[in-house]
Amino acid sequence: MLASATGSAEPASRPAGPDKAAGLKNLQQLIQLRWIAVFGQVLTIEVVHYGLRIAIPVEPMLTVLGCLVAFNVLSLLRARTGRRVTNVELLVALLVDVAALTAQLYLSGGATNPFVFLYLLQVILGAVLLPAWATWTMVGVTSACFAALALWAQPLALAPDHHRGLASPYMMGTLVSFALTAALLVTFITRIVGNLRERDRRLAALRQRAAEEEHIVRMGLLASGAAHELGTPLSTLAVILGDWQHLPHFSSEPELADDVAEMQAQVARCKAIVSGILLSAGEARGESSRATTLNTFLDEVVQRWRQRRPCPGFVFDNQIGDDLAMVADSAIQQMMVNVLDNAAEVSPEHVHLQATCSGDQLVLTVRDRGPGFAPQMLAQLGKPYQSSKGQPGRGLGLFLVVNVARTLGGYVAARNLDGGGAEVRITLPLPAIALLEEDSADDR
Repeated sequence: MLASATGSAEPASRPAGPDKAAGLKNLQQLIQLRWIAVFGQVLTIEVVHYGLRIAIPVEPMLTVLGCLVAFNVLSLLRARTGRRVTNVELLVALLVDVAALTAQLYLSGGATNPFVFLYLLQVILGAVLLPAWATWTMVGVTSACFAALALWAQPLALAPDHHRGLASPYMMGTLVSFALTAALLVTFITRIVGNLRERDRRLAALRQRAAEEEHIVRMGLLASGAAHELGTPLSTLAVILGDWQHLPHFSSEPELADDVAEMQAQVARCKAIVSGILLSAGEARGESSRATTLNTFLDEVVQRWRQRRPCPGFVFDNQIGDDLAMVADSAIQQMMVNVLDNAAEVSPEHVHLQATCSGDQLVLTVRDRGPGFAPQMLAQLGKPYQSSKGQPGRGLGLFLVVNVARTLGGYVAARNLDGGGAEVRITLPLPAIALLEEDSADDR
C-alpha cells in the first residue's frame, strides 16, 4: 500500500566522512574534465592542421597529450584507492593541467592563441575547490605562464583578420574558446558546487546528531537522578502501606482494605518504573541482563504491555522464523512500548504489531487507524518536542525511539497510509542485538 506522506530518520552514512566524500568526487570531476580536454585538443589539432591547413608542430603536441593521458590514468587509480583527497593533491592536479595547457599554447602561438582564455577555467576551478592560499597560487602561476607565453612562444601562422568577422579563423577560434570555457564552467562548477553542498548537508546532519545525543545524555542524567531520589520515598510508602494493611481499622472495613491494596499495587508499579529507568541507565537495582531469545523477548514485551495497557484491538503478528539468541535489552523494550503507546492513544480500537526478519535485519512494524502524522512531523521525524498533542514537554517518544535505533545501527521510518492511519517501521540489524555463542556460554 502506497503512502501519501513519508518520513524517515536513517543513520548517517558510514563509508566516508563528508570531507572525504567531497574530495573524492571533486577529484573525479577533474578526471572527467581532463578526458574532455584530451578529446578536445585532439579534435582541435586535427581541424587546425588538416582542415584549415595551418602549420603546427603535431608530434610535440601529441607528446604533451600523451603525458596528460598518463597523468590522468594515475589520477584515476588514485581515486579508486578511496583515500581522502587533500587540497595539496587537488592543487597539484590543477597545476599539471596548467602546465599541459601552457606547453600546448607555447607550441601554437603563445598568448596570441585564442584558447589562452582556458587559463580562466583553471583559476575558477581553483577558486571553487581550494582554500584562499591555493587559489592565489593558481592566479600567480597562470599569470606567470601568460607572461612567459607573451615573451617566448612559437609563432602561429594565423592572421587576426578582425574585419572578416566570423569568417576569420582567428575570430572563429576565439568564439569556440569562449563557448567551450563557458560550457565547461557551467557543467563542472555546477557539479562541484553540488558536491560541496552535499558535504555541508552531511556536516549539518552530524552536528544535529551530536546535539541530539547530548540532549539524550542530559535527559538520562536527569531521569537517573530523579529515579534515585524517588527510590527512598517510594520504599517508605511501601512500608507504611504494609503496616496499615495489618491495622484493625483497615481490616474491619473492606473498602479501605481495597484502597490500601490498590495503593500498594501503584507504589509497586512506580518502583518497577524507577528500576527500569536505572536499568536503562546502566544502574540495575538487583537485576542483571539475562540471555533469552528473540521470540521470547518480543512475547514478554507484548504481554507486559497488554497487562499495563489493555487494548482490545491489539494484534501481534510474529512472522519471525528461526529464533535467535539475544540479551534482553530494556532500551529496545522501551522503544517498542513508546511506539505502541502512541498508536494506542490515537487508535485504541486497532493497533497492529508485526515482527519479521529480512536478511540480517529485524523489522518491527506498528500500524494504527488514527488520524496519521502531520506533514511537519514526518518532515522532522525524530526531532525532540514534535508532538500533535499540544501539551508542553511532549514529543520525546519518537525522539528516543529514533536515537535508540540509530545507536544500534538501525533506523526508523514513518508514513501515513492511504486507507487511513499511520505506520512506524523500526529496522534493527540482527548482529547488533544477537547473543554470540561465547557470550551465551559465559551467561550460563
